Amino acid sequence: MTVQLYDTKAQALRDFVPLDPGNVTIYVCGPTVQSGPHIGHLRGALSFDLLRRWLAHRYGRVTFVRNVTDVDDKVLANSTDGEPWWALAYRMEQEFTRAYTAIGILAPTYEPRATASIPQMQELIQRLIDAGHAYPADAGADAAGDVYFDVRSWPGYGTLTNQSLDAMEPAADADPRGKRDPRDFALWKGGKSDEPESASWQSPWGAGRPGWHIECSAMSRRYLGAEFDIHGGGLDLRFPHHENELAQSTAAGDGFAQYWVHNGLVTVAGQKMSKSLFNFILAEDVLRERDPLVVRYALAAAHYRSSLDITASTFDEAEAAIDRIRTFLERAVRTLRDEADDVIVVPTPSPPAAGASGGASGRVGPAVVPARFAAALDDDLGVPQALAVLHETVRDGNTALDAGDRETALRAFADVAVMTGILGIDPLDPQWRTADASAAASALDTLVTTMIAQRADARAAKDWAAADRIRDAIAAAGITLEDSADGTHWSYSDG
Repeated sequence: MTVQLYDTKAQALRDFVPLDPGNVTIYVCGPTVQSGPHIGHLRGALSFDLLRRWLAHRYGRVTFVRNVTDVDDKVLANSTDGEPWWALAYRMEQEFTRAYTAIGILAPTYEPRATASIPQMQELIQRLIDAGHAYPADAGADAAGDVYFDVRSWPGYGTLTNQSLDAMEPAADADPRGKRDPRDFALWKGGKSDEPESASWQSPWGAGRPGWHIECSAMSRRYLGAEFDIHGGGLDLRFPHHENELAQSTAAGDGFAQYWVHNGLVTVAGQKMSKSLFNFILAEDVLRERDPLVVRYALAAAHYRSSLDITASTFDEAEAAIDRIRTFLERAVRTLRDEADDVIVVPTPSPPAAGASGGASGRVGPAVVPARFAAALDDDLGVPQALAVLHETVRDGNTALDAGDRETALRAFADVAVMTGILGIDPLDPQWRTADASAAASALDTLVTTMIAQRADARAAKDWAAADRIRDAIAAAGITLEDSADGTHWSYSDG
């Protein structure tokens, strides 16, 4: 067993060797909560949810930290007299949490807010000043109270993105008048007269607030230590955010992240999402219109490092795929149920990802993950290849059910249950059953069962015309009937 991950810093696949094989440590840059989540936020969070689940399966324990940036220029800009910045940040944080939960993203081990780690940020800034890698702005300058990282003092600056310093754009995160070099970036921002006092903290350099980059360096160190396994985030964070994190943490003497993993971005009909193009897809709009399980599948289907283009067919294709999986599992449950104790013995992944629940499993047995599925996920989290194995197993399972091959069908059922459990896409898992959906399903089942009984009565009376009319009416509603020795069962048709 060797897990390989593409390390953005090395620009190559690397064997993953955790610092502690008994506890994989991951830090992922979470949202800046100035507004609600869009589909790109969901895709990014889901990419690392899938990585976390697989590493939990391989290593047992994963300590997963995802921060919330709750104080920032954008948060302050979007606040109003009626909704202070901290109230806006909390409301938006809740929106992110609801969206993450809706598509089955596991809660982080720790989810620190930036405002809760101000002392740790100030301590890290002082270490950089003492080491000669940061400096406060001159007391007489308009930028008094600001502290900057001196990029020319650190030879490793630019190694994450493989850029030369002189080719970089100036840092636009603070007024350049207090900087020695326009590329120096802010570690601490002195308070401004047009900003609320509640967004200001006392410091040795004057009242103010932290710069964006220092927040993640301080929080990752606080919750994971000076050195940890994986730092993750969207590809758009590589520069300047992650480049600056790497520089300030290593300049302060920390080992920091051993692997850098970045997910690709989301485009819409071939164009990058942009408010100016009016193609911004909000998470709440998608989740209002689509089954959350379908959204999860759609966002997971492309490789995490690739761009994901959202088109009109993206969610339709995902819905058809989920329906094929669900139909097989439900059919297998009916056909393979153990007459002695009315359950099916199904292996489940061991150890499971924290917070995951079982769906298709009726009784827990030892986990047996299909070798090709495991090989796909070991190879830089190859979810598309893993899904191909899953759907091939679904087809083989249906073929076995058609042939009455109980042993092969049961093995396929167990494999599908394990694979969908690891990926968090088991259609039979109770987490996907909302109250409304359960009520609707119950009502539909009652109606279809009644029509099946009426059809059976018509057939018993040799009223073939009436039986055919009932069957045609059921088919017109997109429902397929399956006649077997133990009765007639229904399911949604793929079409």
